[in-house]
Amino acid sequence: MSIRRLPETLVNRIAAGEVVERPASAVKELVENAIDAGASRIDVSVRDGGQTSITVTDDGSGMSADELLLAVERHATSKLPDDDLTTIATLGFRGEALPSIGAVSRMTITSRTKDGDGAWSLSLEGGRIGQPEPAALSGGTRIEVRDLFYATPARLKFLKTPRTEQSRILEVMQRLAMAHPEIGFTLNDGNRDVMKLLPETGDLFDARLERLGAIMGRDFRENAFPIDAEREGYRLTGYAGVPTLNRGNAQMQFLFVNGRPVRDKLLLGAVRGAYREFLASDRHPLLALFLEIPPRHVDVNVHPAKTEVRFRDAGMVRGLIVGSLRHGLAEAGHRASTTVAESALGAFRPGGLPMGRGGNAAYAYRPEHAHASGLSERANDFYRPFDGFDAPLSARMEAVPDAGTDAVPGDHPLGVARAQVHQTYIVAQTADGIVVVDQHAAHERLTQEKIKKAMAQGGVQRQMLLIPEVVEMDESTCERVLARAPELAEMGLAIEPFGSGAIAVQEVPALLGETDVQGLIRDLADDLAEFDGAIALEKRIDDVCATMACHGSVRAGRRLTADEMNALLREMEATPHSGQCSHGRPTYVELKLADIEKLFGRR
Repeated sequence: MSIRRLPETLVNRIAAGEVVERPASAVKELVENAIDAGASRIDVSVRDGGQTSITVTDDGSGMSADELLLAVERHATSKLPDDDLTTIATLGFRGEALPSIGAVSRMTITSRTKDGDGAWSLSLEGGRIGQPEPAALSGGTRIEVRDLFYATPARLKFLKTPRTEQSRILEVMQRLAMAHPEIGFTLNDGNRDVMKLLPETGDLFDARLERLGAIMGRDFRENAFPIDAEREGYRLTGYAGVPTLNRGNAQMQFLFVNGRPVRDKLLLGAVRGAYREFLASDRHPLLALFLEIPPRHVDVNVHPAKTEVRFRDAGMVRGLIVGSLRHGLAEAGHRASTTVAESALGAFRPGGLPMGRGGNAAYAYRPEHAHASGLSERANDFYRPFDGFDAPLSARMEAVPDAGTDAVPGDHPLGVARAQVHQTYIVAQTADGIVVVDQHAAHERLTQEKIKKAMAQGGVQRQMLLIPEVVEMDESTCERVLARAPELAEMGLAIEPFGSGAIAVQEVPALLGETDVQGLIRDLADDLAEFDGAIALEKRIDDVCATMACHGSVRAGRRLTADEMNALLREMEATPHSGQCSHGRPTYVELKLADIEKLFGRR
């Protein structure tokens, strides 16, 4: 067969397959163009999930008749004035969106410039371009896309149901709306507004939090802490949720690079690293991070869809994300999510949702559960913020004097202990409610932070065992643990070989007190089996400390005196991250008096 040149219309349809995969792809490209045009309001209307029609209207700069003709030509764009792909400052730049969409649909573009005498309209059908005609439009641009993929019917077979395609469109618009709180967005399905976001005003951080709260939910707005860090020209801002506000997947984690929503595995890995000691492996925090980086340090021209990027210094980006999140978590102190209390109240009500794993109630919001916690605000006043971004977290802890049983509840964020229930839970009275503390989970976090603090200060005090404890395991497991003996010794755990398939434990960290040495060694062996053999324990120090702390904590079933309970509460107030254990479960639940009164019908 002889080689021949493909027809121009077929070339355009092949190229369109890379840019327009589904209706959501078309909406993304059109909305990005509207943002680049300086729009302050963008309205999108779809029918049948975008397959029948998509209409995008904006109040941006608009186009003249001559510009309309150029706009639908392949690789024609106004966004690369210097033809420099290394300094891209707009969302679009390839000049492929409009010709790609027009190649597989029936499209009409109506536009008017701000100083134009009138509007002009241009139609495309399957890639065939008509002539500009006068039209009626007050300003900006309106693009109507009908019968998407009619020119490539094979693509229609791969579309999902209209409801699914509409949800993809909604997700795309939500991501773009997060990055641009100053712009108003609406999405209509022909019958109702699926999304309606008014432009946010005021300070960027406040506007961004309001926009994130409108999209990610009230719970996120109430339980998120700000992120603002800069390193060598890279700036990271945004908001992240406290560990006790978590989900079973990473769908509520968003990363934006220079205002562009991207999907990057780097984000997921960095977030897992930052939250490793606060969440179980199958739980994921909620967050939205905005990275501002010099354009020359990032490549956004990786794929026509422009959802992937490549960083020149990926290590710098990862370090900035991990460090910023850890710093924010430290400043959050012992703050726990308000959803913990809402979940507890829901469990009391008929048909209420029980507390899910990780301390959440399946994210069901009920107006009657709403309350202003106030605990976090008092905690922030009580707990002095940490100084020094690069200082180890454990080095920033500060002791608080003990409070006696006659202390006033309002003097302390976590109140004063009044009782111990089932030798497992401490009930404390606050100024306007009660706090229920899981004594084992709380002490586990405190012990973990003490071990980390001791290591940061030069070493963990050891306690020699009167009779060495011999732990028998298979030879390969013993070898794996013994290979890390020098590193474990720095953590206060002295071990040595004891024949074939056995380890003798000579010393344990003094902080652990009486502990199950057999269980501790076996759990550490399991942890080491999951680690990369090339990774030093110091890189996974949080995991090891968490395992050791769990075995050295106050167990459920131990009776505590009033002084011991109050000492535990005061130490929680002075210790970072004490609002949750290492698995993301809450260490305490606060119930307001007003909420308790509602349970009994007094309000």
